[in-house]
Amino acid sequence: MTLQVSEVKFVPATPGAREGGLLGFLSFLVGGSLRIDGVTLRRTMDGRTALSFPARRDRAGRAHYVVCPIDDASRLAIEQQVFESLQAGGESPGGDQR
Repeated sequence: MTLQVSEVKFVPATPGAREGGLLGFLSFLVGGSLRIDGVTLRRTMDGRTALSFPARRDRAGRAHYVVCPIDDASRLAIEQQVFESLQAGGESPGGDQR
């Protein structure tokens, strides 16, 4: 199954949040019919750029994802399309303006 990501919207994080690795906030469509909102673009400790999907935490602190890729291949396919859309719109995946 091929995931089609479209209508990527990006809102940059504040300069202070960027220092902590949060680059911005994303929303996008998957398959033309499902809007995913509340995804964050982050710089990881090892310098990679990655998407972080929204989750709620229960009383024990366990994360329960609202929406997330079902496997690594799906995550990579979504990330690739989001990063390509950001680059096409003048943003690098790291969130730096060109």
